[in-house]
Amino acid sequence: MASLHLSREVKVYLSFGSTMWEIPVLNGFSFSQASNTTDVTLAEFSDASNISRRGKRTFTDSVAPAEFSFSTYARPYTVDNTGTDVHHAVEEALWAMFAGVAASAYSSPTVGWTDGITQSTATGDDVVGAKIDFNSSNKLVFPTGTIYFKFPGNAGQGTPVDLWYELDNAVLTEASMDFDIDGITTISWSGQAQSLSEPTTPPTVSGAIATGISNTGNFVRNRLTQLSITPAAGQGLSTSYGVVLTGGSVSLTNEVSFVTPETLGIVNKPLAPVMGARSISGSFTCYLDNSTDSSADLVEDLLLANTLVTNSFKLIFDVGGTGTSPAIRLTMPQAMVELPTHSIDDVISVEANFMALPSDISDTDELTITYVGATSQ
Repeated sequence: MASLHLSREVKVYLSFGSTMWEIPVLNGFSFSQASNTTDVTLAEFSDASNISRRGKRTFTDSVAPAEFSFSTYARPYTVDNTGTDVHHAVEEALWAMFAGVAASAYSSPTVGWTDGITQSTATGDDVVGAKIDFNSSNKLVFPTGTIYFKFPGNAGQGTPVDLWYELDNAVLTEASMDFDIDGITTISWSGQAQSLSEPTTPPTVSGAIATGISNTGNFVRNRLTQLSITPAAGQGLSTSYGVVLTGGSVSLTNEVSFVTPETLGIVNKPLAPVMGARSISGSFTCYLDNSTDSSADLVEDLLLANTLVTNSFKLIFDVGGTGTSPAIRLTMPQAMVELPTHSIDDVISVEANFMALPSDISDTDELTITYVGATSQ
């Protein structure tokens, strides 16, 4: 009897450099790879016998880059290093890939990373935690990883046979964090890879890093999320606005292209990925509140300041609350906020879109993400 595979039993692993990571994903993951084809057709006028040759041949020109997507929970945790907590995230290897950090920057659970993900202190806008920056993201070519999907065989259908799929030379193109008021903070990841295949030899995953996965106390609750909005000086706006959120999201995008040859007579395959632009944007929703320096004042001031070519606000999202753990702080020192739109419902609300911008067009300081872990594992 055939051995079937159930999506509820799937395991996902990431090989990044010499380290293997287990990535706990949610239902709804996908991966695929398509072919690029060309049709050659015949169409001619009829001859004296009213005969016209008609037909078609199809040629496979190339294989398109593989595409994949999955979602994870955002899960901070800490590891004790001689009395000092070292902050981590279960999905930190994905952030390292997304930020262009070299795989060799990972040292150990007690030390963490030497680039891209560092231990921050409580100075300025920082909180103590694992700080993710994008200082290494201005690269033409990013370090790539290999993503494995393991489909365990179902023992109830005969001899269980595990099925593996491999996404080779994978890069992450988008990471989107959503703040559903009644939910747990999730991150939707998507990306591309050079190829999709079944490995002839399954990878060794017995030593994969899985710290924090079994901990049920490191989920971040969205309902506690707070937003601080402070306009830059010289814009004639309020010193700060107190906005209580009802929802929101932040999306980070890496534009990626795989260069593919066009040689005739063979099926061409994608070469290494090349990075394009980086963009960070999002939105937040809140009730229309007429309290002093609340959402109504923000809307009014933005309408009055519509002559500004580029407005600038410091946005700080404290996902999961301030002074609590586990939590995540998203700091955008200079974000442009668009005019909010009103939603006419039982309770009037507004939604505003924003774009996180660097201090200079070629800088990498649009956003920092700080994971604050709860207890040592």
